[in-house]
Parts: sequence; C-alpha cells; structure tokens
Amino acid sequence: MQIPTAIRLAYKVLFDALWHFSEDDGWAMASHVALSTLLALFPFLIFGTALASFLGADQFADTAVHLIFDTWPESIAEPISREVVAVLTVPRSGLLTISVLAAAYFASNGVEALRVSLNRAYRVAETRYWYTTRLTSLGFVLVGVLALAVLSIVLVAAPLAVRRTGDWLPWLSQAYAWVENWGLVGTLVMLLAGLLIAHLWLPAGRRKIADVLPGVLLTLLAWGFGAYAFASYLATFANYVSTYAGLASLMIALVFLYIIGAIFIMGAEVNAALLKYRVRRLVSDRVHGVRKTAPDANPNAEPDSIEDEAIAREQGANLGR
Repeated sequence: MQIPTAIRLAYKVLFDALWHFSEDDGWAMASHVALSTLLALFPFLIFGTALASFLGADQFADTAVHLIFDTWPESIAEPISREVVAVLTVPRSGLLTISVLAAAYFASNGVEALRVSLNRAYRVAETRYWYTTRLTSLGFVLVGVLALAVLSIVLVAAPLAVRRTGDWLPWLSQAYAWVENWGLVGTLVMLLAGLLIAHLWLPAGRRKIADVLPGVLLTLLAWGFGAYAFASYLATFANYVSTYAGLASLMIALVFLYIIGAIFIMGAEVNAALLKYRVRRLVSDRVHGVRKTAPDANPNAEPDSIEDEAIAREQGANLGR
C-alpha cells in the first residue's frame, strides 16, 4: 500500500522541523525567549504608558492588559495582570526620563530574543550590523506601543461617536455592539498580524506571506491548545504553591511562556522545512526536465532520496556542459 504524497510530505516536513529544532538548541532558545519576554513585559508597559499618556491615550494600560492577558489562562493571567496594574498606576514625572528610555531598551531585548530564535529556525545567518538590529527591535517596540495607543483611543472615542450619531445612523450602534462582542476575535487578529510581521521582518533574509503563513496559523492553533492543556494541568495536577511558595505565580508564568516560546519557534521551523522541500521539488523538477531530453534518460525515474536528487543534479550539470 503506497502512502499518499501529501501524508508523506507532511511527515517529512514535521520530522525535519522537529529534528532541526532539537539539533539547534530549540529548547534552550525557548527558555531564552520565555525569560526575555517576561523581563521585557514590564518595561514595555511602563514605556508604553508613559508615551501613551504623552499622546493623550490615558486608557492605554487597561487596553494593553486586556489585549495581552485575555488570551492567557485565568490562573496565570490574574496574578500577573494584578501586578502589572499596580506598576502602571505609579505616577511618573514625564516621558523623556532615563528610566523610561531604559525601559524601552530593555523591552527591545524581548524582540531581540525573538529575532535570534527566528534566525536559527529559518537557518539563516545574521548579516546586519548589531546597531541596525537593535534599532529595528526598538522600532518594533515603538510600533507596538503606538498600535495599542491608537486602539485605546479608538475604544474610548468610539462609544462617544456612536452615542452622538446613533439617532441618524442607527446601524452604527448595531455594528459597534457586534464588534464589541468579538473582543477575542480582535485579539486573535492582532496576534495574527504581529506574528506575520515578526516572521517577515525580524529574521535575516526575505520571505513572502505565503512562506510564513502555514507556521503562523499552526502557532496560533497550538497556542490555543497549549494554553488550554496547561490550564487544565494546573487545575487538576499541579500544586506550585506548595513547591515555590511566594514565587508560584512567577514560576507558572515562566513555564507558560516557555511553552509559548517553544511553539513559536516550532512554527518557524515548520516554515523553514516547507521552504526546504519546496526548493528541493523545484530543483527536482528542473533536473527531470533535463533528463527527459537525454537519449538514455528513463522518463519514469524519480528521485526518492537526497542522494538520488544529488545524482540527478550532477547528471543534469554534466548534460549542461
């Protein structure tokens, strides 16, 4: 019984992604991403709150907390979000202070961790200067803050606009109520956009949306399943409080972010494996085209392994001479 081509290709892609993930220290990179993300979270929100207040987006903290933590399991999000709100309610003198600028720099460390892990996953070497990559990471932080600030302004201004125009545009009230009820969908859309931007522009090299979309969709699906499974594990089996006492919330968040980081890297590994086999198929098709023009070529021959493809490529090169 012959295995269908699609199943065989899926097996090869998954095996290649898992193999490269293990060979390239994927688990260690996942822990690096988890710790860097946790360390970057508070500086990002501090910098974002300061900048948003300067821009007039006073609801930035509430918007950011809901957008970031609404997709986390409640047992993980509740203690962390409580501490985040406590930090963000501390009054600060102004935007252009050393502490706020330092917060922006430390927030960019989280982006740098994502960039390094994506470079490894996509099997590319970084060719840009260090200051270029650092400025790029700071740009990502700034864009993220501005996006959340604009969203917080819209969420405040939209109800006022709806109330003002509801008398002569009744459909606007219905549309706003529909959008307001789809908060989770909006969060998923923003996650999808953020993942696409990260995969396209953070690592070295160039990729198209079609090249990164499979891994991005797989990442979102696996994140949802992983969050549900981890929350069920915490509710059923784990007792972190008895083990870590006051550090329980921190340890739970680190483990959760570790799982999220590993899934994020695996999504890029799947994209890299798909790109690898896509290129291999193109090379194989071209080699077959050359071999079909040779008098002694067997039209039914098809390379089933890397060695066969290498031989076919060499024969094609010899025919080219």
